[in-house]
Amino acid sequence: MEWQVLLSTQFDQDPFFHALMSNVSDEVYLIDMTSMRLVLASKKALDRFATNLAGLQEMGLKQLTGVDKQAFSNFAALYQETSNSTDRPEKISIKTEPPQSIELTLTLVRTNQQQYVMAVKPDSLNKRLSYKVFDESESRFQALVQHSPGLVFQLQLNDRKEISFVYLSDRCKALLGIDAEALMKSPQLFYAMMDKADRALLQECFEHSVQDMKMLNWEGRIWIDEWQDTKWVNMRATPRVLVDGMIQWEGIMTNITQSKNEKHELEESRKRLAELSAHLTRIKEEERHRIAREIHDDLGGNLTVIKIGLASILKRIPSDQEILIEKAKNLEAIVDATFDAAHRISGDLRPNVLELGIVAALEWQTKEFEKQMGIPSRFSTNQPEAKVTSEQAITLFRVCQESMSNIAKYAHASHVDVGLFFEPDSIRMLIHDDGVGIAVEDTLKPNSFGLRGMEERVVALKGQFSIGGAPGNGTNVSVMLPRHAGDVV
Repeated sequence: MEWQVLLSTQFDQDPFFHALMSNVSDEVYLIDMTSMRLVLASKKALDRFATNLAGLQEMGLKQLTGVDKQAFSNFAALYQETSNSTDRPEKISIKTEPPQSIELTLTLVRTNQQQYVMAVKPDSLNKRLSYKVFDESESRFQALVQHSPGLVFQLQLNDRKEISFVYLSDRCKALLGIDAEALMKSPQLFYAMMDKADRALLQECFEHSVQDMKMLNWEGRIWIDEWQDTKWVNMRATPRVLVDGMIQWEGIMTNITQSKNEKHELEESRKRLAELSAHLTRIKEEERHRIAREIHDDLGGNLTVIKIGLASILKRIPSDQEILIEKAKNLEAIVDATFDAAHRISGDLRPNVLELGIVAALEWQTKEFEKQMGIPSRFSTNQPEAKVTSEQAITLFRVCQESMSNIAKYAHASHVDVGLFFEPDSIRMLIHDDGVGIAVEDTLKPNSFGLRGMEERVVALKGQFSIGGAPGNGTNVSVMLPRHAGDVV
């Protein structure tokens, strides 16, 4: 059974009406209990009079149903008079006037805090179908609403983008601290409770939902004045177009305060861990710098004095003392080897080449890799004289150092490219090799400390790090660091 609904009525908005609309084959009329005005009619009723709902409304109730308006008024009055009685009638049957003399059933219908009388002129085969379908449908709907963990709602926006609630479940008070009836009468209170930024975000969500006719998904802060507390609320609703062209959203609001607080605590914990990691990295680099300087200054100075002393002793040893001369020369060779070791250790701890700038340091590192590994390597840049901060320089150098080490160990590459490019708002370093490549799962291994360390260094400077590639196509390492005028030294 199909129904026609007057524009501006809300019956197309009630889920349990749909079952009745699609199953009843009787003449059915729905009359507003207060105004005694026809608001809804079944298709069979429309077909009988060969008109639309507006045409039926111009007719009298007696012409439509066979009983006059007074019978409906009497039923409404009887219902009001027995409002506190257990004998309160919600369904009666009356005979229509001749010549039809059909049994007309009047049933009380309550929906959306309003009351109506449903007049049914049933056919002989489906006399009870309309009541049964309606009762079962409404029972299922109410059961779903009562067991829902959140606030079930239906709402619309007018031309001025003002919100109006068509339906609110009983959980309204528990979630928003205000009765459903009060909020339906003053829907502007919903916006008034919101944080200003979240209110603007909800309006944007409504606009996007209208444009794409997709689900509205919003979360924001609600201030509950009665409880002097702020709640985080999530609203999910699906839009649909009503018969009058108006868009209505139907969905549920839930309290997500606990999960939001847990998420915030987790984010704060991660932030503190990142800050601690960055601090430890900075302390480690400072300690490396200090040790490297001590090795260079103290150990290097002492080795220089020893070498000068050995040279002086060699000159004073008689030429016929071959054994002493050989021992002295061996000691001199050990001193030279110690010089080289000290220089190498100092360079590993804090490369002196960084004092010449990051461009020179990366170019030197690329050449050293080519010399040590025998793999052709090329360095390029768009600003040979560009400078960066000390922290940026050591981060770029260490990432390049770790990448080169990985290439040497795993890549089996035949060529390596290193690029350092300066843009107005960023510094980008790209490292590419044409080796065996790296699989995604390899970057996610728990023991990938080298990759994790590179990423943490970059993220600590508010940058972005990525590594990718495919088997047989080599590997790409990308680093982006933000650049500001105050960063250049």
